[in-house]
Amino acid sequence: MISKPLAGKEIWVTAFALFSLFFGAGNLILPPQLGLKSGELWWLVTLGFCTSAVLIPILGILAHAKLQGTIFDFGKKVSPTFSLIFSLIVYAIAIGLPAPRTASVTHEMAVAPFFGSSPWLTSMLYFALVFVFVMNRSKILDLIGKLLTPAIFLILIGIIGIITFSLDYDFAHSTMENTLTTGILEGYQTFDAIGAVVVGGVIIVSINIRHKKRSYAEKKTLIRKAGWLAGLALFLIYMGLILSGALSHSLFDLDISRTELLSGLATEALGHYGNLLLSILVALACFTTAVGIVTGTSDFILSRFQDSQKAYTITAILGCVLGVVMGQFNVDYIIAVALPALMIIYPITIVLILLNIVPEKYASPTVFKAVVWTTIVFSIPDFLATIGLSEAMEKLQSIIPLSNYSMGWVLPALAAFIVGNGIVQKRNKTE
Repeated sequence: MISKPLAGKEIWVTAFALFSLFFGAGNLILPPQLGLKSGELWWLVTLGFCTSAVLIPILGILAHAKLQGTIFDFGKKVSPTFSLIFSLIVYAIAIGLPAPRTASVTHEMAVAPFFGSSPWLTSMLYFALVFVFVMNRSKILDLIGKLLTPAIFLILIGIIGIITFSLDYDFAHSTMENTLTTGILEGYQTFDAIGAVVVGGVIIVSINIRHKKRSYAEKKTLIRKAGWLAGLALFLIYMGLILSGALSHSLFDLDISRTELLSGLATEALGHYGNLLLSILVALACFTTAVGIVTGTSDFILSRFQDSQKAYTITAILGCVLGVVMGQFNVDYIIAVALPALMIIYPITIVLILLNIVPEKYASPTVFKAVVWTTIVFSIPDFLATIGLSEAMEKLQSIIPLSNYSMGWVLPALAAFIVGNGIVQKRNKTE
């Protein structure tokens, strides 16, 4: 039986599912401030931000399409032990930073401006509800999620359109020292590359079920086309928000917080009620994200403890308690705390994604081990520099290319990839 050619509707539906995966409400607070501070170089910071926040995550989905597995499969060629440790660290970071950040965003955008209540109260009530939904796995969240993304998308299009067409194209001078790399590092804060390896497998399974009559090659084509379409949509939204921030330099102070800037842009474009609507939608979207993170982490622990419901429950409780503790801090503080962890885990995630999409002959276990361990070693100075040891690392970072830009792992990882493949090819010839 010959299957029908891929229909445009199939590609668009799949693209929307992928777009929803990465279109986190918390991510929306990052681009406007980048634009505000980058000024005339807004296009350069856009390039950097979208490299780590759009390109790498989409490549992560393509890697999942090739692997047809879970996060554990990304690092198996290094070793099963490494893959397990990597998975645990990723889930620990996810439950400890982006999940609480959703509560903080909700408080700053949807609670504090209207009620003035304590962030402790918000985070406690927020994660109490998260726990209820995690334990009951309500399908209501799936329905809400499908409605929220289009609603937020339309509001953002309105904000971007009004701001970019109503303000003069007059840009301030950039206050950033390294615009491109600042954009790349800020893209780490979206956690979307991590999201690609954690949740991407669920998307792939759903596609396989929905299109089970399609061949493997057809499904890969579907994912590839839908992935790049979703990536284009994300790029346009992020670019629009960064441009809006850059154009609004005369309206806001440079030291304005990320959430205040997004709210300010919404009020400027849509008025008070438009900002109120955006705040409510962002709060609901943040909530669905938090439930997804805690549920996903609990499911992973459940799978490691022979489907023990007790392990699932304990993980959910710990995740929500941690969410309460971290969620009462402001967004900018959580972003600052996240940076050291991301300086280690994001480079590893990026190289694992790239290694899993290159042709198999260039991605042997030897190459995997060489590239991953090299990445870890050369990420350590960048990590230490972010935890208050920048002076101690200054001499070492001056020796390592790009380390002064917090990207000292890039060239050594590339060298390890080339040398590793050279060793493998030489070994194959001798055999």
